[in-house]
Amino acid sequence: MEEKLTDQEQARYDKLPKYEELGVDPFGKRYDWKDRICDIRANYGELSAEELSEKAIEVDVAGRLLAIRRMGKAAFVNLKDEFGNIQGWIGLDVIGEHDYSVFKLADLGDIVGLKGTLMKSRTGELTIRVTGYTHISKCLKPLPEKFHGLTDTEDRYRKRYLDLIVNDDSRKIALMRPAIIKEVRRYCDDLGFVEVETPVLSPIAGGAAARPFITHHNTLDKDFYLRIATELNLKKAMIGGIDRVYEIGRIFRNEGIDTRHNPEFTTIELYQAYGDLRSMKEWMEGLLKSLAKKILGTDQVTWGEHVLDFSVPFKSVSMCDAILEATGIDFRKEMTFEEAVALAKEHHVPLQESWNSVGYIIQAFFDEFVEKTLIQPTFVHTYPIEVSPLTKKTEDPRFVDRFEIFICGMEFANAYSELNNPFDQKERFEAQLAAKGRGDEEANDIDFSFLDAMRYGMPPAGGIGLGIDRLCMMLCNVDNIREVLLFPTMRDEK
Repeated sequence: MEEKLTDQEQARYDKLPKYEELGVDPFGKRYDWKDRICDIRANYGELSAEELSEKAIEVDVAGRLLAIRRMGKAAFVNLKDEFGNIQGWIGLDVIGEHDYSVFKLADLGDIVGLKGTLMKSRTGELTIRVTGYTHISKCLKPLPEKFHGLTDTEDRYRKRYLDLIVNDDSRKIALMRPAIIKEVRRYCDDLGFVEVETPVLSPIAGGAAARPFITHHNTLDKDFYLRIATELNLKKAMIGGIDRVYEIGRIFRNEGIDTRHNPEFTTIELYQAYGDLRSMKEWMEGLLKSLAKKILGTDQVTWGEHVLDFSVPFKSVSMCDAILEATGIDFRKEMTFEEAVALAKEHHVPLQESWNSVGYIIQAFFDEFVEKTLIQPTFVHTYPIEVSPLTKKTEDPRFVDRFEIFICGMEFANAYSELNNPFDQKERFEAQLAAKGRGDEEANDIDFSFLDAMRYGMPPAGGIGLGIDRLCMMLCNVDNIREVLLFPTMRDEK
């Protein structure tokens, strides 16, 4: 059902035939502009009115009209392109009667081209003295009010296109994200890593503990999963001889939506043959320090109320030591599952029916008492084997060689000394399958193709998965993941 037009919208619709009477297509055609507004300001913004007059600098820009101030036979406008905005002065005597008649039909939000010479206004504002005005495309709906803008958070996310038009901060983040990803790529490429692409559709859900999305392939008459990780295919590539391999790609997990989670998100997964967890620590710490310098120009990164110091070595602590420090409980000591359950109940730690060993409870204690306290970048290492099915064991077989890095109480990356023993891997997969049988919806299936690949020999390796969206949250200094997603997943409108 078509919505009823407001008076302002109707007035804009009524102008469409008037454009056609003037021989102008209201929805335009190609326009070959040549100047970015940011470049104009950078190159000529400091010149005086006299210098601009002497040089007679010609420019040609295209963008959206965000302000119009009419004064009879002349007007000032404000034009915004992708990287900035600039004032224009339009006079009837300069552009001629036909083009001025076209300009008189202009509304805020219209996309136009301005050609002219640079000058300074009486107030000293860099201005284009317009000699050619081109209507490019009509805006049929009024933009949000100038001083109040698009303030409703849900509207900002649902109508991101409008948010980008009127909110400079949103536009800055939208442009900053690809710059961050580009820098991540450069960092990896410079270290000799090779970027590959692996399938999004998978016949099994594997590589992480998560609930998958399920779809159906009609020709094969078979269910597939949207990938919950890129891990297993990247390891197959490494087995095939690509020693340093990575992928930046979309991951899909059928889980909740909140300020830190979106059902589809972007990660980088990376594997380094002949490396281990120490290799991944070096990679991770080096990346964060490089990004801070290259993107923000500082190693003191402000995120919300915290200032993060990337100039010093990152803290590193084992999971059990972190829990001991927070609660006084030492899970390094041997204890029965029943004893661990009793401790969890005593400390009001939530339990799940599918758990059957101490490792799950260690993880739960960490989640409850430690995670939110880790503000400065901190590597938490040595995890219980039950929650790490793809990781090499430590000397104590209850634990594995794994770390996660936490910043401001949020997990950013997960890294392993990768398990490369196919017999051990098969046992881990079988333990995951048993957990699935007990009701754990996040447990892995057995990937027999991966086990087959491992039997051809997988080198010792370090591996890591890093959340790109959370990385962008930190570097853009926002506390909601939807701020760094161009079009986040939204609940239905009420």
